Amino acid sequence: MRIALTLDRDASEGEESDYVRALMAAGFRREEIVILPPDSPVGQDFDGVVLGGGGDVDPSLYGQAPRADANLELDPGRDRTDFALFERARRCQAPTLAICRGLQVVNVALGGTLIQDLPTERPSSVVHQNVEQERNEKRLDHVVRIAPGTRLSAIAATDELAVNSRHHQAIDRTAPGLTAAARAPDGVIEAVEQTEPWLLAVQWHPENLAAQDAASHRLFEEFARAVRSRAPVARD
Repeated sequence: MRIALTLDRDASEGEESDYVRALMAAGFRREEIVILPPDSPVGQDFDGVVLGGGGDVDPSLYGQAPRADANLELDPGRDRTDFALFERARRCQAPTLAICRGLQVVNVALGGTLIQDLPTERPSSVVHQNVEQERNEKRLDHVVRIAPGTRLSAIAATDELAVNSRHHQAIDRTAPGLTAAARAPDGVIEAVEQTEPWLLAVQWHPENLAAQDAASHRLFEEFARAVRSRAPVARD
C-alpha cells in the first residue's frame, strides 16, 4: 500500500512531521507514506493521496492575473506536482484528503476559482491567518459550521468545530461537483467533499490537532478506511 503526501520544499519529512504522525496514528506504516516534494514526477498510481498545506496556487491556473497586493508565495514546482498527482488520483479513483492549500488545489483542478487574498478582498472579523499560528500550530482560532448530512458531519459528530487557521486564500467559486461541507462564521468555505471518488478537503490543519482532538484523528481514520476499502491488499 502506498500513500502519496505532497509538501513544501522546507517541510519536515520524518516522523516528527504532524502529517506523518497523523497518518501513522490512523494505521499506516511509515514506509507506506511516500512524500513528494515540489517538482517530484508522478509516474505511478497510489492507493491514497494527501495534498498537504503550503504556499499559494498560481492564479494563472484559474484564469486570473496575480494581484499586486495579494502577497502571493508561488512555487511552480509545487503546482506541477500537486495538480499532476490529483489528476492521477482522479483517474485511478484513489481516495484524496486535501488540507489547506490542498483544498485550493482541488477546487482549482476541478474548475473553481480562489479569493487571492482574504484580508484585502473579503475583510471580516474572522481572523483566518493569525500570526500567532506560526508559533503555535495547535491554537484554535475560530469555529466552522458543518453542513448536516455531509461526510464531514458524520466524522466530526457535531455541527460546529473549533479549528486552527493560517490561510489568506480561500474558495471563491466552488468547482462543479463539490459540496460545501463547512463554513466559517463570515461565510468562507472551510471544507468541501465528494462521494465518488472519496474526497474530503478542509481549509484548516487537522494534522496539527490529531494527537489531542478526536474529530481531527477520525478525519485521518476515515481516509485510511476509504483507502483500505478500495485497496484491500496485504500490508506485511
